[in-house]
Amino acid sequence: MRFARLIPVLVAVLLLPAAARAQDPPPKKDHPRFSGMPNYTISNHDEQDFGPADFEMGPGKEQKHVEGHYWKINYDIGEGLKKAGPLQIGRNYTALLVAKGGKKIFEGLDAGGGTTTGSMPIGNGRTLWLQVDVANSGELYALTIVEEGELKQDVEFTAGDLAEALKSKGSATINNILFETGKATIQPESASALKVIADALKVEPTLKIEIQGHTDKVGISSANLRLSQDRAAAVKTYLVKTGGIDAARLTTAGLGDTMPIGDNNTEEGRAQNRRVELVRK
Repeated sequence: MRFARLIPVLVAVLLLPAAARAQDPPPKKDHPRFSGMPNYTISNHDEQDFGPADFEMGPGKEQKHVEGHYWKINYDIGEGLKKAGPLQIGRNYTALLVAKGGKKIFEGLDAGGGTTTGSMPIGNGRTLWLQVDVANSGELYALTIVEEGELKQDVEFTAGDLAEALKSKGSATINNILFETGKATIQPESASALKVIADALKVEPTLKIEIQGHTDKVGISSANLRLSQDRAAAVKTYLVKTGGIDAARLTTAGLGDTMPIGDNNTEEGRAQNRRVELVRK
């Protein structure tokens, strides 16, 4: 009888490690482009598909605000292991940026710690920004990294919302119609936004709209004007052929870079300017 009572207890004890492992947090990992320094381990890892950070640009200069794919990774020296100095840590990372075609922007490091920043191109006109903050004479440091990018629009108008906005306000801005860079080719992920437009026009069968294309100010204005016209026409073609909307209800206009709603000197502002607007006629 004594052994019979022990068996359930032993089974429960043997199962505990497996249950605990099932609840373990995901492993902390380095950034895909940057490893940690030797003898250092990750104490905290935060990755966000879209997040902001402000990067030091130097004494008397405003910080650079960047949004995109975001990482904040903290490193601590392993117990009993030899640490690196702040200058050694910071310059290892900025030297890697320079070797990959980037540049060091600011260095404010001494024997106690400090900050250094840099950036490098990563393709498609995007830039990676890096800041290294070192403390306690090199016992711990943090990497803040942002790869510039646009917000993926997850929340959309419903057809009813869009129809109401066009009736009450006379216009609506659609940010989640995406095109190939420099082209009027609509990307597949735009299908849901275009369906909402088609459905809104079906909800209000007498509604007529002008489809307006807008660009940022990168490049030659005359080319931007043609591109915006072609993109507006591409949206109309999609709504007619795929959405089943009568072409007579749709007109188009390309306004190029003439009506910005954001700062063309920032990536965030340029992203706002690349848009499709619908105007009730």
